[in-house]
Amino acid sequence: MPLQKGLASTLSPDGDQSAPEVSVRTLTLDGIPLEAGPVSHRQFADTMAHLASSVCIVTSGEAGQWEGRTVTAMASLSATPPSLVVSITKGSALAEQIVRTGGFSVAMLASDQNDIADIFAGKSISGGRFDTGQWQSWASGRPKLSGAMAVIDCQLAGVIELDTHCLFAGVFMASEFGDHKPLLWHNRGYAYLAG
Repeated sequence: MPLQKGLASTLSPDGDQSAPEVSVRTLTLDGIPLEAGPVSHRQFADTMAHLASSVCIVTSGEAGQWEGRTVTAMASLSATPPSLVVSITKGSALAEQIVRTGGFSVAMLASDQNDIADIFAGKSISGGRFDTGQWQSWASGRPKLSGAMAVIDCQLAGVIELDTHCLFAGVFMASEFGDHKPLLWHNRGYAYLAG
């Protein structure tokens, strides 16, 4: 069963494996049956609700053409090269913007930024999404949120498509962090670290 299509080299033109630049790899799961298993959608959702996750905003675009969404499906991928993965709905404006611009940015929200999380999750409609919070631009032109626990600008390195979602891998191009407590999501609600 082939798991890969269009696998491209991750080496830079001069053969340096530490350089973050290269071709994007796209992986598909051809030949793997995607029929529903013995676990229902409801059972899956109820089980995953027990996972405590950092609340993040994933954004992409160039100045004036920004897209963004609240996510909890974000994880570190590797220290060499420094990279992470995020899960985004396939065919969404954000997914298309990530592919079109070749990158994305992540803001790990601080405990006092649940209003921003709500707006980017579509729970609150009061103006544009980027009207809430203090937004700047990375050198890449992608959005950068002030006051977040950590912010990261990523170059797209690979994509895995599975049914309704795409898993985007990004190599760190820049990052910053501060001394904030994280905003967490657990059991279908916001959670906070004690102390």
